[in-house]
Amino acid sequence: MKHAPLIFANLFRKKTRTILTIGSFTVALFLFGLLVTIRTAFVGAIDVAGADRIVVINKVSLIQPLPLKYRDQIKNIDGVKDVTYANWFGGIYIDERNFFPQMAIDSETFFNMYPEFVVPKEQLQAFLADRQGAIAGISTAERYGWKIGDRIPIKGTYITGLWEFNLRGIYKGTRPADDTTQFWFHHKYLEENGPDWMQGIVGWYVVRVNDPQKATEVVKAIDEHFANSPWETKTDTEKAFIVSFVKQMGDIESLILVIGAVVFFTLLLVAGNTMAMTVRERINEIAVLKTIGFSNARVLGLILIEPVIMAFIGGVLGIAGARAIVPVLEKSIPGFIFVLPAEQLVLGVIIAMISGLLAGLLPSITAQRLRVVDALRKV
Repeated sequence: MKHAPLIFANLFRKKTRTILTIGSFTVALFLFGLLVTIRTAFVGAIDVAGADRIVVINKVSLIQPLPLKYRDQIKNIDGVKDVTYANWFGGIYIDERNFFPQMAIDSETFFNMYPEFVVPKEQLQAFLADRQGAIAGISTAERYGWKIGDRIPIKGTYITGLWEFNLRGIYKGTRPADDTTQFWFHHKYLEENGPDWMQGIVGWYVVRVNDPQKATEVVKAIDEHFANSPWETKTDTEKAFIVSFVKQMGDIESLILVIGAVVFFTLLLVAGNTMAMTVRERINEIAVLKTIGFSNARVLGLILIEPVIMAFIGGVLGIAGARAIVPVLEKSIPGFIFVLPAEQLVLGVIIAMISGLLAGLLPSITAQRLRVVDALRKV
């Protein structure tokens, strides 16, 4: 700490250069935070997928239904503990831009399958007692200013007509990446009021297995059971199902990694060039320091600490900026959960400091190896 005055004096000697260097770290870390947030929105569901849940869909595609009578057959397969089902609704709330996932669920089994979604007990009872009842995620409820008891009109698309629901509950997730944008209502309400072709069919099944280690065996057993039937199935673990769904939108993760790598490589070049200029301007000072007894290691440390401090300040500012923009993304892009996890905040600052360290390493080594006689010759 005894060198702190010298370090800060050097930092603020060229204020404009210092501010611009800190700004470059701020922009880079802001982009890092933004990319991490976008990645979480696309693949966050993979990280929180249930290890003991598998998903059964029609072998042709997800949009093709399955018979409701499959439920009892699936329940009788070895290794199956629970079964629930749901249908995609896909209606429009006031305007087509107001997208949020809407699903008709088997209200008797759905909540046992997803304990990570928490509904207050009295709200859940009110929902179960009302055939037109609905439960919305807290993100969707806050977005539209819904409160318990509101009447929610949704215009059907592939199932035509105006559907009205009574909001009986608002659920929350127990983990930051849990999807709290969904809107659930009774599957029986859909069957009773939908077209005839909706009778006795479901969109997909979700199955809980007794032993997650044997999930692959259950997956195989279900597909073999319905092989060569009019409605063959395609079964995957929940994680594999979400991964395949995300891949339909492209390799988002690789794209984000490439962008992030380019940003940090550019940052290293900019910060490294700045530190090299700084060392060249201080050759005479370095010679004086060594003349009065500063060791090579102390000179190395004095030069190296400057980019690390600038990287730390820029990193904190950049991550704070990314954190501040998360609510804006949630409002601007509905249907996604944007989260910047705390561990990623810390990781971002650490990456910034490592970048600063690497950027200052070569100029610092140059200063360390500089001989006093050579330096004084240039004065």
